[in-house]
Amino acid sequence: MRIAQVLLVGLSVGLLGCSNKPLHDIRSNSEGPDEFMVVPVKPLTAPRDYDVLPAPTPGGGNLVDQNPRADAVEALGGRPSALDPTGGIPASDGALVASASRYGVPPNTRQELAEQDAEFRKRQARLSGFKLFPVDRYSQAYRRQAIDPFPINETFRRYGRETPTAPASD
Repeated sequence: MRIAQVLLVGLSVGLLGCSNKPLHDIRSNSEGPDEFMVVPVKPLTAPRDYDVLPAPTPGGGNLVDQNPRADAVEALGGRPSALDPTGGIPASDGALVASASRYGVPPNTRQELAEQDAEFRKRQARLSGFKLFPVDRYSQAYRRQAIDPFPINETFRRYGRETPTAPASD
């Protein structure tokens, strides 16, 4: 009887280890409210003309909703409308796009990269499926692609390049 119980527990633990876990294990251990569920909105403003109001968009965006990316672009002096993916490429970026695509651009780059990344993560998951303690699987999977900034910074300094945002070396 005791051996059967041990085998049952071992089999259960083994099957749990084979589950498909996400790369980032983000969860809250507290029983309290989730502070990230509360999203502040921008202050309400009165429209310039009440006769010309935008059409309502059920389920869509609102003028007072937060948009951190657009807010950051605007704060840095850019045009938040440039973030709109349906707007196409602005004429001012034509030379940049032409230079970047001078050797050709495959039409399905994003899809191809997503497939390659999924295959890479699948290969990595084979070796890291069994963990006794919670770990950041993302850092483990991509550790060979990570750049250690300190040796790179020292290399730049050796060749006389300025690195003003990095602290001075001792």
